[in-house]
Amino acid sequence: MKLQKEKIIAYLKKLGWVGFFFFLIKGLVWLAVAYLIKKGVE
Repeated sequence: MKLQKEKIIAYLKKLGWVGFFFFLIKGLVWLAVAYLIKKGVE
């Protein structure tokens, strides 16, 4: 039982890092898109 609980905790931590980097990269891409659109409009 304890081993299974540790596996679940490790999985959730891994999932947290994946989610963090996903949203970080997504945010940076949107900033780049907004910058390119603004640069193209001027």
